Amino acid sequence: MKPFSSVPPQRAALAALAAAVLSACGSVAPAPGARSVQIQRTTYGIAHISAADYEGLAYGTAYAYAQDNVCQMAEQLVTVRGERSRYFGPTAQGQLGLRMLPNAQIDLFIRGHMDDAALARANAALGADAQASQRGYVAGYNRYLQDTGVHNLPQACRGAAWVTPITLADLHRLTEQSMVLGGVGALADAVLAAAPPAAATRTSARSPSPPAVAPRAAAAELARYSLNQRPAEGGELGSNGWAFGRNATPDGAGVLLGNPHFPWVGMNRFWQMHLTIPGQLDVMGSTTGASPVVTIGFNRDVAWTHTVSTGKRFTLYELKLDPADPTVYLVDGQPRRMTQRTVSLPASTPGAPVVQHTFWGTDWGPVLAIPRAGLAWSASTAYAIADANTLNVRSIETWMRMARARSVQDLRAAMGNQGIPWVNTLAADRSGNAMYADLSVVPDVSAEMLRRCAPSPRAAALLGEAGLPVLDGSRADCAWHRDAAAAAPGLIPDARMPVAITPDWVQNSNDSFWLSTAGRPFGTQISPLVGAVGTVQRLRTRAGIEEIEGRLAGGDGLPGNRMGLDEVRSVLFRDKNLAARLVLDDLAAACRAMDATLTPAQREGCAVLARWDRTNDVQAHGAVLFREFWRQAKDIPRLWRVPFDPARPVATPAGLAMADARVGAAVFKALGDAVTLVRAAGYAPDVALGEAQWREVQGRRVPIPGGDEFEGVLNKVESQGQPTLSAGGYRINYGSSYIQAVGFDARGPVAWGILTYGQSSDPASPHAYDQLPMFSAGQWQALPFHPQDVQAQRMGPPLVLAY
Repeated sequence: MKPFSSVPPQRAALAALAAAVLSACGSVAPAPGARSVQIQRTTYGIAHISAADYEGLAYGTAYAYAQDNVCQMAEQLVTVRGERSRYFGPTAQGQLGLRMLPNAQIDLFIRGHMDDAALARANAALGADAQASQRGYVAGYNRYLQDTGVHNLPQACRGAAWVTPITLADLHRLTEQSMVLGGVGALADAVLAAAPPAAATRTSARSPSPPAVAPRAAAAELARYSLNQRPAEGGELGSNGWAFGRNATPDGAGVLLGNPHFPWVGMNRFWQMHLTIPGQLDVMGSTTGASPVVTIGFNRDVAWTHTVSTGKRFTLYELKLDPADPTVYLVDGQPRRMTQRTVSLPASTPGAPVVQHTFWGTDWGPVLAIPRAGLAWSASTAYAIADANTLNVRSIETWMRMARARSVQDLRAAMGNQGIPWVNTLAADRSGNAMYADLSVVPDVSAEMLRRCAPSPRAAALLGEAGLPVLDGSRADCAWHRDAAAAAPGLIPDARMPVAITPDWVQNSNDSFWLSTAGRPFGTQISPLVGAVGTVQRLRTRAGIEEIEGRLAGGDGLPGNRMGLDEVRSVLFRDKNLAARLVLDDLAAACRAMDATLTPAQREGCAVLARWDRTNDVQAHGAVLFREFWRQAKDIPRLWRVPFDPARPVATPAGLAMADARVGAAVFKALGDAVTLVRAAGYAPDVALGEAQWREVQGRRVPIPGGDEFEGVLNKVESQGQPTLSAGGYRINYGSSYIQAVGFDARGPVAWGILTYGQSSDPASPHAYDQLPMFSAGQWQALPFHPQDVQAQRMGPPLVLAY
């Protein structure tokens, strides 16, 4: 493969197949050479694509993306076609959204959920530019396969039978999978677990309900399915976003920091691109997966980023069943029969049985079952999920409009079609305005409706403990409210979602809107399904607010009053550990007071943490030990000396309640156990973080700074799927990804960025993890937006594709 300057000879057979696919999609191919698209590459392989219209722009975007990530893309197409079992085996694990599941489960869910006819109808309602962009993306990816040939692809998919052209239906499925990432897609195995009770095991209508599960135990089980709650197995999305207006910046122009925390592998990896239609569009930034639009980025006048929002994307409905038939449910006393849809998987090997599964549906949505959370399908009760993002095809037009915005007010208007599926938006413009907006898709359910439609005290407890809204499915008046102002039936309209435009500052680190603005302007009229008010904040939220307010006030020995580009870029890589700052003074005092009673391991732990600088810099000696200590200690009952105070949410909870003998004993046990664990992994307790947290890049170890979610380090990195430190160190596979810091001068944007893992998912590519050394050193790349900057950083001649 020659990625930047030329293309290999065509492959006749693949070309014919691609042409047939395009014809089947209804795409009208222009005469050869009638139009062209230009792809330029700059430092680190950033793709700059220019075309005369949206179709050509998407054509070039797909082609360039395939140059870097064709095997990743091809595998994802296998996933959304429900064919993983066929090519990779039914029992092997695959990725569905953020979760790892057996391939057979993934295939069955995809085949049960995807409705190509419904997706086609929904996409047909999009505007001409969006549909042209979709056609162009399909054609561009297929052109790359045609030009390159399947036997010249990277090693991971070279010659593979599963590498085939994309269709428009495939692209629709890719978008649908992304939209339902925080709803029914995250609950795929729960949907698969739903089956009516066998006749022999049904209890009579007079029998008691199945035993209830304690709300806390249910919450632990349900955390596995959440986008922004940390499950034990990993899979939590996160981000930091800060925006500063004219009252907080040195020159009066806006400043933005975007720091998404996303997976380092799979289709949720970011990819950098710069898209230009002369005279119409000039936008730079990044996107994930198979997308022809910039989702986080900037143009000449405005910059924006996203953070995963706390909003709920679905509700469950508790169904009251007919005592004589558990597949019939009652609404206002009237029986309604569930629908059935049976799908099958071809035999994985000759002679193997065909795998079949029946999905059960209701007017509310598909039936699911999570027995360990108390959500079982019994003779009297079942549960259905209503997902607000199902068939949400509006996002492409949202981001297309955002790319053309001239101000944060324009951005806010661009999001009025409610296409943003599950994220907040933070933005700054060159006029010195900052914006926080949660205009994501949320069911229109008020606090009053949550109370009125709670089917049982247990359901109400699930909302309080696990954040799971369960409504009474036996009552028609418990359907989501339909406001004519909403972009789609049943959504909270954008006018009733939290939005603030300010000359001061805004921030979000995946808690609710409550503390997201300097003035705290949001009241109590916003639906609880958007987010909670007056609750304990995650440590990253507290760390971010401390950094912002401290920097603006001149605290911590820093110059105050303003937050410019240099300040924003430096804050992230200070790698301060908030958990350590909250608890280590009390631990140190207890170590001194209890020294005579401590074990050698506990005494050594006290000494190491006393010397540590309380950062997660790669040279920090003690960061590894603290992580393993705090991983155990953070869940000790009655741990905090100062409890949470909603009047002081940034400062509390804090301190260790070491005066409580049981707390003190548990804390010291956790410390001694952590010393033992670190030694068992082959490290000294005072090992430098970079010696245990690293990745090999082009034959050399690159130390990785940053900390885990529970440590309160803004620069978040995680080794998901690895419960503790083990031999070989932390295998980082998640966290800081595409990072951008953007300000404005007389020419337009002044932008700096990092893509931690690089442009390519192909290990043999020169752009696989080539930006990681820059991230390791806390350095930034000047992003080439202006033509002269693109010219200065250009790598090789442009690639011009006629199509």
